[in-house]
Amino acid sequence: MGKKGKREKKGKGAEKTAAKMERKVSRRAKKEEEDLEALIAEFQTLDAKKTQVIETSCPPPSPRLNGSLSAHPEKDELILFGGEYFNGQKTYLYNDLYVYNIRKNSWTKVEIPNPPPRRCAHQAAVVPTAGGQLWVFGGEFASPNGEQFYHYKDLWVLHLATKTWEQIKASGGPSGRSGHRMVACKRQLIIFGGFHESARDYIYYNDVYAFNLDSFMWSKLAPSGIGPAPRSGCQMAATPEGSIVIYGGYSKQRVKKDVDKGTLHTDMFLLKTEGSGKEEADKWVWSRLNPSGVKPTPRSGFSVAIGPNNRSLLFGGVHDEEEEESIEGDFFNDIYFYDIGKNRWFPGQLKVPKSEKRKRRRGRQAETDGGDDEVEKQALQGPVEMVKEVVAEDGTVMTIKQVISGPADEKERSESEAEEEEEDGALGPQVEPCPRSNAMLAVKHGVLYVYGGMFEVGDRQFTLSDLYSIDLHKMEEWKVLVEMDPKTQEWLDESESDEEEDDMEGAEGGEEEESSEEDSEDEGGEEQHPSVQPDEKHADYLSRTEQYWIKVARSNMGPDAKEKKVVKVAHAMAKTFYEDSI
Repeated sequence: MGKKGKREKKGKGAEKTAAKMERKVSRRAKKEEEDLEALIAEFQTLDAKKTQVIETSCPPPSPRLNGSLSAHPEKDELILFGGEYFNGQKTYLYNDLYVYNIRKNSWTKVEIPNPPPRRCAHQAAVVPTAGGQLWVFGGEFASPNGEQFYHYKDLWVLHLATKTWEQIKASGGPSGRSGHRMVACKRQLIIFGGFHESARDYIYYNDVYAFNLDSFMWSKLAPSGIGPAPRSGCQMAATPEGSIVIYGGYSKQRVKKDVDKGTLHTDMFLLKTEGSGKEEADKWVWSRLNPSGVKPTPRSGFSVAIGPNNRSLLFGGVHDEEEEESIEGDFFNDIYFYDIGKNRWFPGQLKVPKSEKRKRRRGRQAETDGGDDEVEKQALQGPVEMVKEVVAEDGTVMTIKQVISGPADEKERSESEAEEEEEDGALGPQVEPCPRSNAMLAVKHGVLYVYGGMFEVGDRQFTLSDLYSIDLHKMEEWKVLVEMDPKTQEWLDESESDEEEDDMEGAEGGEEEESSEEDSEDEGGEEQHPSVQPDEKHADYLSRTEQYWIKVARSNMGPDAKEKKVVKVAHAMAKTFYEDSI
C-alpha cells in the first residue's frame, strides 16, 4: 500500500508540474501568437478570394519538408498538403494542395476555396467515407524570420469527392501543438503527443485524444498503466484489432538556464482497450513492448507509414551529435519494418532479382580477384557507414555520413526469412534516395512513395523535391519518379538585419513562388526557382547545385569510382548544363 501510495502521489505531482509548465508556456506564447494571428488572417483573406475549384497540370511541387503525403482511398493518387521551406534567410509555409497521379506520373495543383491556413508539422489521416476524406489536425505557423511560432488546434476535413474543405468546430480537443501523431482507428482519430514552443519556453506532451468520426465529438483518454514520456515525432500505428503502437520520438528539457538537453527515445508502447463489452470500450491501458529483432538505430525526424502484411515502417531520419557550440547530424535513408503481429523489428534490405542473381553467380565463378566476395562479406557484417564529401562555396570539404543497415543476425531471423534471403540474396542499394529527415511518405498498393525532406551540410540546409518509390512486396529496387531539380537548390547567407517589408513578403510562402512561376512560364515555358536569375554568376550556380551533380555523376560512374574523380566530373557536368541553359 505504501509503495502504491507513493507512486500515485508522484504521478499526481508530475501532472501538476506539467500543468504548471503548460500555463507558463501559454502565457508567454500568447503575445507572439496574437501577432502571428494577424499575419495568418491576412493570408486567409487572400485565400478567401478563391471562389471556385481550379485544377491545373503543373511541374512537381517546390522543395519542402514536414508536409503530409496521403494515399487516396479509392483512386491511384497521392495527396500532398502543406509543408515548409527555409532558404537560409526566410521561412516559407504552405497550404497548397497537390495531387500526384501514380499511373501517369504527373502532378496537378488543386486550388479549393477556404483552405486551412498555411502550416507544417501537422498530421493528416485518410478515411474511406463518402468517396474519401482527408482529415488534418494541428501543426505550426512560423514567422518569416523563424523566431515566432503559432501552434494550431484546429480540425479540418477535405471531402475528396466534392473537393471542398470544411472546418470542424468541436470543443474539448487537444491544445495547440505540432509534431504530434494521428491515426484513424475504428471510426476514430487518435492523437498522441507533440510539442508547443514559444520564443523562450516549450513543452512536450504525452496526452491522448480521440475524435469520434460519427458523433464529431472529442474525448480525452485517461489510460491506466505507465505510458510513454512526453515526446514528438514518434512512430504511431493502429493495429487491425484497434490498438495503438508508439515507438521512439524526440523531446528536450532544460538542464539549466539557456541550456537544453535533447533525448532520442527508443522505447515502445501498446495502447489498447480493456475488455470487450460496450461499457468497457472506453477504458484504455498502456503496456510496454519489448520487441525482438533488429531495432532502428536512435534517430529523430524519421518518417512513418503503414505497409502491407500488418507491418508499419519508418524511413530515414537524423542522429544529431551535439557538441558544445555546434550540432553535426548523421542522416539516414534506410527502412525498418515493425511486424505488429510478431512484435518484431527487421531492417528492409534490397533483394537481387532471381535472373540478376544467376548472372552475379556466374560472374563470381569467372572472377579470380575475389573483389565481389569482399563486398558481400562486408554487407553481411552489419550496418555500413558510407562517407560522402561535398565541396562548399569557400572550398572547404564537408562530409555527409550515410548508414546502410546490414541484415539481421542469423539467430534473430525466422527460418522462412532466412530461406527467402538465401534464394533471393541481399544487394546493397544502387539507386536510392539520398539520406534525409522529415520526408513525406505514403503507401499505395504495397508501394512506398518518398517525397522531399531535407538534409544539412555544415550550416547549409538542402530542402528536397524528389520523388522515389519502392515495391515493398519485392524490395528489389528504388525507382526515381521525380529527379531532384538543381534549380530548386538555393541557400542565402544570413543577413544581419531583415526589413519588415521583406519579412512580410517572404511569409506569404506559396504566393511568392507562384508569381515567379508565372514569370518563368511567360519567358520560357519551364518553372524556374526564384533563386536562379539569368545574370547569376557561374561560380554561384555551381556551388548551389554541386550536391545534385555529384549525385548524377556517382550514378553514372558507379559505386567504385573515387570520390575526387566523382566531384571533378560533377563540376564539369554542372558547367556544361549552366552554359547550355544561358
